[in-house]
Amino acid sequence: MSTVSEVMAGTQAAQQMQQTSETANAANASKKTKVSGKTVGNPQLSEKAAKYYEELKKKYSNMDFVLVSSDMKEFAKSHAGSFANPNKLAVLIDEEKIERMAEDENFRKQYESILNNAASGVSQLAKKLSATGAKVKGYGMQVNDGGNASFFAVIDKSLAAQRERIAQKAADKKEAKKADEKKAKKEAEQERISERRGERTDSAKDEVVITASSVEELIQKVNDWMMAGMSDRARTEEELKVGQRFDLSV
Repeated sequence: MSTVSEVMAGTQAAQQMQQTSETANAANASKKTKVSGKTVGNPQLSEKAAKYYEELKKKYSNMDFVLVSSDMKEFAKSHAGSFANPNKLAVLIDEEKIERMAEDENFRKQYESILNNAASGVSQLAKKLSATGAKVKGYGMQVNDGGNASFFAVIDKSLAAQRERIAQKAADKKEAKKADEKKAKKEAEQERISERRGERTDSAKDEVVITASSVEELIQKVNDWMMAGMSDRARTEEELKVGQRFDLSV
């Protein structure tokens, strides 16, 4: 028969083992490791989150994930266009969301729903953007706070300008007597329009990033941008003096 002291000693030993186990589990949970794939900054995930992230990338293999560290979220947001992918939908998502998605089932469902909706339209996105006549250098999405996402496309302005110049030359041939005068006016008008929009025409800046809150809105905005560029060249000097504002923000 066990004595009281023996029972107490056994209880204390069991408690110590439990505390040791809990301490080890807590240490493993707080331990962060670097992740594979594309990153912005130096994002690190817990073992559980890192495992979930790898599963997420496999589940949405038709997307190009870019993991963003917490301190680089604003940088990634303002430079989203530089991460655009011409072959896959780039997905910028921060480490905090991945950590919470790994732990919180409801939060995970909310954000995976965003990815599901985007995935369903990825196969048609490039084709529809191309149908607008724009030269799309790449596209992607930013997974934002608040349970939503924004989409973006990087458009090569040089190709659009070249196509429009060719079309303009063909039209000028029909009005040979006024060709030189019209060309000079259109170049001056386009220069003023570009200055008003804050656009750059040098090779390093010969692109524009268009953002939207949905794939459908993105396609419409790209189409509107193309149409606006064409109509600017078709309007008279008097019409251009009225001015036009075109907002490419969400």
